[in-house]
Amino acid sequence: MPDDEKSKLSLLSRDVNDLMVVSSMLQDAIVPVVDMVYLEYERAFVMAVNRFQWEKPANDAAGERIHSGLRFDMVKRVQYRNVDRQARDHFAAILSIAYNDGIVMIHFSGNGAVRLEVEELFCALQDFDHSWPTIWRPNHPE
Repeated sequence: MPDDEKSKLSLLSRDVNDLMVVSSMLQDAIVPVVDMVYLEYERAFVMAVNRFQWEKPANDAAGERIHSGLRFDMVKRVQYRNVDRQARDHFAAILSIAYNDGIVMIHFSGNGAVRLEVEELFCALQDFDHSWPTIWRPNHPE
């Protein structure tokens, strides 16, 4: 198996601690709003994201990005705040993902959010494709 294949993330989240790891891997991920979809017949919410690879050490480049898929199962209801799903050319940047008492909150920059009502927490994050170098490293002042 090539090294690139070995370094791809494949995470499952069934509790708050697992979700904290998923959230940290998705901080600063870029999401085309058109790629946020509620599959009502599957009771799933899915997103295709452009994820910054925080787990890889920075080298000469500022870092690497990779395409990933995020899926929440057992979703009963989805609500959007400050996410214009009709603006097919807009992007959102993930800040964090949290879970409390049957509610998953996905927070975006610009005060956007997606609220998922779930029967229980079941989330999967999977990298696909190959990573590529980027000169834009997300910066968070302390």
